[in-house]
Amino acid sequence: MRDGTYVHLRSAGTSLVLDCTGSGLPWVVHWGEDLGELSRDALAALARAEVPQIASNNVGTVVPAALLPEHSAGWLGTPGLSGHRAGADFSTAFAVTSLQTAARSLTVIAEDVRAELELRVEVELTDSGLVRQRATVSSRAAADAAPFTLSGVLLTLPVPERATELLDMTGRHLRERTPQRHEFTLGTHLRENRKGRTGTDAATVHVAGERGFGFRSGEVWGLHVAWSGNQRSLAERTHAGVSLLGGGELLLAGELDLGAEESYTTPWVYGSYGRNGLDELAGRFHTHLRGRERHPSTPRPVTLNVWEAVYFDHDLGKLTELADLAAEVGAERFVLDDGWFRGRRDDHAGLGDWYVDEGVWPEGLHPLTRHVRGLGIEFGLWVEPEMVNPNSDLARAHPEWIMATGDRMPPESRQQQVLDLGHPGAYDYILERLDAIVTEYELTYLKWDHNRDLVEAGHSPTGRAGVHAQTRAVYRLLDTLRSRHPRLEIESCSSGGGRVDLGILERTDRVWTSDCIDALERQQIQRWTGLLLPPELMGAHVGAPTAHTTGRTHALGFRAGTALFGHFGIEWDLTRATAEDRAALAEWIALYKTLRPLLHTGDVVRGDHPDTALWTHGVVARDRSRAVYALVQVATSAVSPPGRVALPGLDPEATYRVAPLPPGDRLAGSRAETLPWWGEGVTLPGRALATVGVRAPIQWPERLVLIEAVRV
Repeated sequence: MRDGTYVHLRSAGTSLVLDCTGSGLPWVVHWGEDLGELSRDALAALARAEVPQIASNNVGTVVPAALLPEHSAGWLGTPGLSGHRAGADFSTAFAVTSLQTAARSLTVIAEDVRAELELRVEVELTDSGLVRQRATVSSRAAADAAPFTLSGVLLTLPVPERATELLDMTGRHLRERTPQRHEFTLGTHLRENRKGRTGTDAATVHVAGERGFGFRSGEVWGLHVAWSGNQRSLAERTHAGVSLLGGGELLLAGELDLGAEESYTTPWVYGSYGRNGLDELAGRFHTHLRGRERHPSTPRPVTLNVWEAVYFDHDLGKLTELADLAAEVGAERFVLDDGWFRGRRDDHAGLGDWYVDEGVWPEGLHPLTRHVRGLGIEFGLWVEPEMVNPNSDLARAHPEWIMATGDRMPPESRQQQVLDLGHPGAYDYILERLDAIVTEYELTYLKWDHNRDLVEAGHSPTGRAGVHAQTRAVYRLLDTLRSRHPRLEIESCSSGGGRVDLGILERTDRVWTSDCIDALERQQIQRWTGLLLPPELMGAHVGAPTAHTTGRTHALGFRAGTALFGHFGIEWDLTRATAEDRAALAEWIALYKTLRPLLHTGDVVRGDHPDTALWTHGVVARDRSRAVYALVQVATSAVSPPGRVALPGLDPEATYRVAPLPPGDRLAGSRAETLPWWGEGVTLPGRALATVGVRAPIQWPERLVLIEAVRV
């Protein structure tokens, strides 16, 4: 609601209070726990109580951090808008001309008459309690005026002084989403990404919180930039006592010049609040994603991807045998990975030549698709439309379609360069090829890969920076393809988990969480990807006993139990699996099919266990009638037997029957018979299970067991 010049937005336990008094841009008085209904007088008093004194040797006025902070208002931190018009107008001074309010949103229109700019800021509170905001900057200069060179737009949200610790992610290929924590000190903690994609080392969610916050405790505030190209996020604390989180697109030099009546709209910047830890913060993102119009509504099919089974060696006999075995164990989708198109016998050639290789597939892919669909299994295909091998017919015919600075080629990565989708000819070619392939083979699934960072990504022949245009073109390509093929699902893969953000997920149906499917590595990767994504959007596959990427060997129960808490699939040459292994895999697949209505709609919970060698995580039904937990031994513990583990998220007033869940109940060599409750189960109130917990069984390292709690 809006009451006078104060706006109070409320949703799902979150309040956002904005002070819109005066002519300057609004500032946030409070973002956090729901304050309940407040009168205009109470809102005014709250704002007045937040105004600080003027300290010595500062500007002679109060300088609150606006949604878009301005240097002209006395803000000496990172500016909200950076740019100039032929060297002038480097410091904007926007005056509000209009405020438009709705039940849970505010739109601010402001202008800087001197700089001839208009600013539109949209602020919303979503159904799940997320704050999201974006801005549009428009040039209102005459046609003969110099363009406004826009360098960046930063949207911010304040956090209170008690947020003294920061958490964000780093990582690399095969080890995405590695958490790092440190003090929230004076100054700026800046995370910039110049890779042209979200990045395997992306901050993902930039979190500030109370010291020692965990998954189930401590007050936290987090920010996410919903953009798949270059981006930045920061946590900033000034000596004047202002603390904030901010983010936006990172624009390269000269990338955006706004001519007369031209505009730029930022990506959405999301803020999530958790009164009781990271699970609550993550849950708001999960609920928001599940509420999307195009969120997958059908059960997430068990997916067999053949990459690690055949690599580039495509043979119809081998592939049909894999399909037969996939059907035997219960797979529901078959994905033919890299190697199906012209000249693609290894990764040195062929990217860009999106025609089925007649030498390998003389009848096209039809014999394989007929066989797969005859088994009742969907058929999908791998593509990498944004890339091109220099050794390809496409690159030889159109060298001007390769992103470059104009007089030199960027260094190659994986023997490939980047196709400039900002070039109309390149865009039209890729759209035509993808549309033709999807149509001919009636595809329902594309694994859309993106296997290199963008280096010196310019438009040829001018060399002008082109990452912004490239990202927009990719979005437009995905949107167009899906509008032509409404049943088509698309996976966002980018060297594994290199493009995981809410911008790409407006257009895709899951992400390939990592190229590493070593179950031990995946425990951490999935744990922290879950800070943003719910399980059904995370591709999680069962690999071979010995991992392709690390050389580690794991038992099937650990591999399958890890994959269970995602969008389950198989990345294993089943022709090399024993009949016993395939039978055991079929058990796990049957369990996944039984549990996916719970796993893909329930609340994700993670325990804050004091022993770092023992992790607890699970999913609790929204009505709290049922839950499934994994107790994961990720390393050798300093103590044996292990202590108690709490089972979080249950209804404290309800009573639950807790017991091991087959086939995740097998404890090889652990003497489980000496743990009384393990064999018999136990019935306890939810409050006791969340506080006292149950004794964990002894496990070997790199093992997990499953526990089910059912309300009685």
